[in-house]
Amino acid sequence: MQFNIRGMTEQFAVEILNWKYEAPYDFYNNDLSAENIRELLDQKYYSVVDEYGQLIGFFCIGSAAQVPIGHVYGVYLDDHIDIGLGMKPDLTGKGYGYSFFAYILQYIKETYTNKIVRLTVAKFNIRAIRLYEKLGFRRKTEFINHSTVFITMLKE
Repeated sequence: MQFNIRGMTEQFAVEILNWKYEAPYDFYNNDLSAENIRELLDQKYYSVVDEYGQLIGFFCIGSAAQVPIGHVYGVYLDDHIDIGLGMKPDLTGKGYGYSFFAYILQYIKETYTNKIVRLTVAKFNIRAIRLYEKLGFRRKTEFINHSTVFITMLKE
């Protein structure tokens, strides 16, 4: 599968907000609302499409990739590039994650040279954490928001 990065469009934002993941990943489900569409269009969100222009995932950078309560814990004080990502639900768990995220990381590396990349992941998401560790991320800090524990991970 080929990957290409595109700007976020309203059509892609609506598609992403309609994605439904199965438990326990339903934690990542969103509501389709004008406010959520606006966030995907106004923040630094990018779509990732295949060779046919079909949406397969997205990523975001900066504050859009941070869990707001993390600021209370001081986990975002260092000047790193924060990244968040998601893949179309019917493509998850099929072995595409490594090449998908490696492609995004290459883009980040070329765009933001000499920056440490940081991501925040829910601790229960063992599948994602394994992938991130395979790609060279190491665990840094844990913090809690309501009943969910989050982990920040760094790649230098």
